[in-house]
Amino acid sequence: MNAPAFTDVGLPTQPAVVFLHGVGGGRHGWVAQQAHVAALGWRSLAWDMPGYGDSPMVTPYDFAHLAQALWQMLDAAHIDQAVLVGHSMGAMVALQAWTQKPERICGLLLAASSPAFGNSDGDFQKQFLAQRLAPLEEGKTMGDIADKLIPTMAAPGGDAAQLIPAHQSMSAVPPVTYRAALHALVQFEQRAALPTLSVPVLCLAAEHDRTAPPTVMERMAQKIPGARYACLAGAGHLLHYEQPEAFNAELEKFLKDVKP
Repeated sequence: MNAPAFTDVGLPTQPAVVFLHGVGGGRHGWVAQQAHVAALGWRSLAWDMPGYGDSPMVTPYDFAHLAQALWQMLDAAHIDQAVLVGHSMGAMVALQAWTQKPERICGLLLAASSPAFGNSDGDFQKQFLAQRLAPLEEGKTMGDIADKLIPTMAAPGGDAAQLIPAHQSMSAVPPVTYRAALHALVQFEQRAALPTLSVPVLCLAAEHDRTAPPTVMERMAQKIPGARYACLAGAGHLLHYEQPEAFNAELEKFLKDVKP
């Protein structure tokens, strides 16, 4: 299988920062962050997760295979070690990757995410899937879904213009990929990995995030040895779109903790 598609910015230094998007995202959602870390002297990659953009699908579509695709991409880019910056489902891919090849990770920024998919109860999972997939069953497009979902994920009273790239990314997700990603999401469980993390970790929450509430992220940070917790004021689940400067400031501070 071909490696996932990615945007590569900056000098070919080791290690690199690798940006991993969420269910409705894509590699172009990290433009502001890639520019910022390039200015700090880091190389960065932002991927299209398998099935997104120009990246081939993986089968089965689960976290183990998504993490394997990440290593494939890093091998293609000749990167031995990386700092992983994951948003939402992307942070879950980062945690899964740690369980496979911890020696290749030198730092983890886990943003707006959790170590498991909420309640592991089957009814909860079914309800979530039915709710998220209902618009597709009704014949709606991904653009229609983005119209409804994106505003509910952002902080109230924010700048709508900041969300245009998030809307564009979600609109471009193939429906088959969206279905596969949601089915993978509800199976995620890596709480046991948290105490094993031995690199610098930042758990970055957002004040108005109802998908991954600050209390959930704070609890996650408490279970990771030496992890730091921070919360972006005035941001929702789409924090790197909504508050790019504040996100970049936390990212810059975090990168100083990482020893290349």
